[in-house]
Amino acid sequence: MFSLVDLLVSLRGSQDRETGDGRREGQGHQDAVWQGCDMLTSDLFTSDPCLSCGISDGSESIEFILQTSEFSGLAVLHQSRRDQVLESCRAHSESSRKRRVLTPDDLKHLVVDEDHQLLYCYVPKVACTNWKRVMMVLTGRGKYSDPMEIPSNEAHLSANLKTLNQYSIADINHRLKHYLKFLFVREPFERLVSAYRNKFTLKYNSSFHKRFGTRIVRRYRKNATADALLSGADVQFREFAEYLADPLTARDGPLNEHWQTVYQLCHPCHIHYDLVGKYETLEEDAGFLLRLAGVGDGVRFPTYAKSTRTTDAMAAAFFGNISTAQQAHIYRLYRQDFLLFNYSQPAYLRLE
Repeated sequence: MFSLVDLLVSLRGSQDRETGDGRREGQGHQDAVWQGCDMLTSDLFTSDPCLSCGISDGSESIEFILQTSEFSGLAVLHQSRRDQVLESCRAHSESSRKRRVLTPDDLKHLVVDEDHQLLYCYVPKVACTNWKRVMMVLTGRGKYSDPMEIPSNEAHLSANLKTLNQYSIADINHRLKHYLKFLFVREPFERLVSAYRNKFTLKYNSSFHKRFGTRIVRRYRKNATADALLSGADVQFREFAEYLADPLTARDGPLNEHWQTVYQLCHPCHIHYDLVGKYETLEEDAGFLLRLAGVGDGVRFPTYAKSTRTTDAMAAAFFGNISTAQQAHIYRLYRQDFLLFNYSQPAYLRLE
């Protein structure tokens, strides 16, 4: 039986659009990834002239299938999210003279599932542990059946999942063009506060205390005690905020993945994600994705709720303890994520 996901792959694979300089996609640079800002035109959830090129007359349109199935309502929602990303990327491209092509090193957050032709860009603090568990079930070929049976530390072992940067350029391009690509996002400041709480307020994260906490205490705490300088275990949020706002931090190199922007982790203005899920609608979006992948009956996304989840009220309390200047700087740092994924500027910010 020709399934919905078969049709999606067929539609994606039939594309042969021409770029602005006359090249066909997939040609040109052999040492770089083919997708770029000027190619953000395809749409998974609606009939598109570019998508229908090369489809046989006997193939039903994806628009018809989605409108006459249980997927229709969610399809409209996810189309609007993709449109939001597209428009934000276009606006950003028009306002910036910087142009770049992705390299394999930019793709280390994209987990590959060959059996179901999926690419998942994981974003820390957006249910990525459970998504990695699910990907281990999908790629394990029977080794695992229940995602929650996989210990969290095992889910984060790099050897357990293959990422796109491990492939050749040709294989990278093939998977970017033909596989179903998805990511999950979260309100940026809730995600940031969640990262702070997890990495700097819990005793078991001593590696983060040593690697980042000692540096933060040394730079931003006056009259720090010898113990604080040695352990870095009691970083305050205002010190973490000062670290993020300090130009010296940018010169140190890319931010750690737990507080790096989604824009920098997943490159949504270069990679055409077919589905943008949200932490706020995690269960519904995860179920939709798994049904699109053809595994909705066999694999369930874990549904338990964490009582310690960082909320908007918590984020407001933390941001209330930092200066207006720090608030403004951090908002500028994460502004692209707010715009790309349609999150409103928090009402609690005191921006000048």
